[in-house]
Amino acid sequence: MAPAAQETTRTRSRGTRNMRSTLAYIAAGIDRLTASVGRIATWCCLYLVLAEFAVVVLRYAFGLGSIRLQESAFYAHAGLFMLAAAWTLQTDGHVRVDVFYREARPRTRAIIDLLGALLFLVPFVVVLLALSVPYVARSWAILEGSRETSGLPFVYLLKALIPAFAFLLGLQGLAQAIRAALTLAAPREASR
Repeated sequence: MAPAAQETTRTRSRGTRNMRSTLAYIAAGIDRLTASVGRIATWCCLYLVLAEFAVVVLRYAFGLGSIRLQESAFYAHAGLFMLAAAWTLQTDGHVRVDVFYREARPRTRAIIDLLGALLFLVPFVVVLLALSVPYVARSWAILEGSRETSGLPFVYLLKALIPAFAFLLGLQGLAQAIRAALTLAAPREASR
């Protein structure tokens, strides 16, 4: 091989390595963001338990009710599930019909993950964003509050969790697709 051709091959190889490391860095960054949001969202679980306990004690021990407290528990429940869904996807905690995935080779898993992200997750996220953004924008435009007179005036914040859920889930799907593509692009010996 001529020296010029060897240099071109080395340059391409370096460029490919740089591209792979950049993509891996992006995927790792998305993973860190997802995990951070998920860990913060888990505090909603503690609040949810404490708020529901307070609702029960107030109602049955003192005969008092608080719509604001009940709604805040509802908000915490929504926050927990909507904000931690991407983290659950990252840690492979979602329900999977696992017929052969667990026993499959890494390349086969990568194909399944890539196709799942591209054929199912991305379209779901796009449709959810397209439908929820105008819905949430209307709510923000009027600063929508509770229908109850003594309820929380933050329904617009609750509704904002819908596109946040879609965005975070889409980001995590992108990270998984990047990882799957990197696995498929790696030499066969390296991916075993």
